[in-house]
Amino acid sequence: MSTISQSSAARQAYYSQIAAHHMTPLWESLHLLVPPEPTPQIVPAIWHYAQLRDLLMESGNVISAVEAVRRVLILENPGIRGKSSITSNLYAGLQLILPGEIAPSHRHTQLALRFVIEGKSAWTAVDGERISMAPGDYIITPSWTWHDHGNAKDGEPVVWLDGLDAPLLLQLDACFREDYPEAEQPVRHTDGYSLVRYGYNMVPVRHKAKKTDSPILKYPYERSREALYKLHRMGELDAWDGVKLRYVNPATGGYPMGTMAPFLQLLPKGFQGKPYRTTESTVFCVGEGRGTVKIGTQSFAFDPHDVFAAPSWQPVSFESPHEDAVLFSFSNLPVLDAAGLWREERQSSKS
Repeated sequence: MSTISQSSAARQAYYSQIAAHHMTPLWESLHLLVPPEPTPQIVPAIWHYAQLRDLLMESGNVISAVEAVRRVLILENPGIRGKSSITSNLYAGLQLILPGEIAPSHRHTQLALRFVIEGKSAWTAVDGERISMAPGDYIITPSWTWHDHGNAKDGEPVVWLDGLDAPLLLQLDACFREDYPEAEQPVRHTDGYSLVRYGYNMVPVRHKAKKTDSPILKYPYERSREALYKLHRMGELDAWDGVKLRYVNPATGGYPMGTMAPFLQLLPKGFQGKPYRTTESTVFCVGEGRGTVKIGTQSFAFDPHDVFAAPSWQPVSFESPHEDAVLFSFSNLPVLDAAGLWREERQSSKS
């Protein structure tokens, strides 16, 4: 037997010995633990709303909002099926609430956001404030706050995109949940209360920002969209992002949620964006308009309400040749930022 063969056999014997003590050699997996660049398990993927809407509406015949607690179809990334995740540490799903229904009140440690896709007759109650929902509204549910959803008896089906940091909290073993004793929590404030108190560049005199979560619970689409269009008319146009703004916590200027950063961007008609890549994992939802996104080597045509996912460190570029498009997105940027792990690379020309 050669020296190399003897050495290999000796190593395997040694590995068997240490395995009995629940150990493994670092040198056999170092290339996986410390790769030269990010190697996400998730893959670029898109969910076309027009193809999914009938299936989503059919779920209303399959199970009630009360029985389901939350009637949601989870968007599972094809690269990590069975994980209930759209990225490795972000969750996304399409929630349906029908006229006259109540999705019962509960609270949990996970942060949640809503981006309303269709319908105007529903509401969500968060921490005692009842909030009306309209397409394009960005609504937050801070950690450990009571929240329930409802829809008027004479209303219409309402659908929104849910985004949660649930996969991250599961990895941290930090998930807790509690059900409210009643289906609905008491309502102390009417719609718009938090926006009036905190959304006009003022805060209550004795307010102290103790939490990372924004005190504003709803960011109306009409106001956010207006900001994008006004900036564009004033000459604002980034070669990679179009016109892109980040939602903020008005009391701190920071992220409105501690683990997820939400954005809204305008791709004006004729826009041909340059490619960029970041260490973020990002989920996009089309508010309005049509266009094309290239993620890595794959291109996807998108329509209103489509949802697509971009993995970490894969080039992303947008085109909107025929009409304006508005995209809502959220990512794990706050976590990366806090840990000093955020990186960005912008290419100077189209790939």
